[in-house]
Amino acid sequence: MTLIMYTKTGCPWCDEVRAFLKEKNVPFEEREVLGNKTYFQELLDTSGQNKTPTLDLDGEILADTDATAVEKFLKERGII
Repeated sequence: MTLIMYTKTGCPWCDEVRAFLKEKNVPFEEREVLGNKTYFQELLDTSGQNKTPTLDLDGEILADTDATAVEKFLKERGII
């Protein structure tokens, strides 16, 4: 399983989802898009939008999300 979380500095929803993933011990790679043009382009290419937090779980996208939706998404896939 590879989980990528696209974030923006200062985004409270990103902070919430990051804390949730850490609390549940779900491994993820964080990619901050405001300071990295490559990551920003990846976000656009994979999700079709520029909102964060956006998760990419092995090609499955959960865009512009929050901790409640992330919990449901991960439970449905048997990750938590």
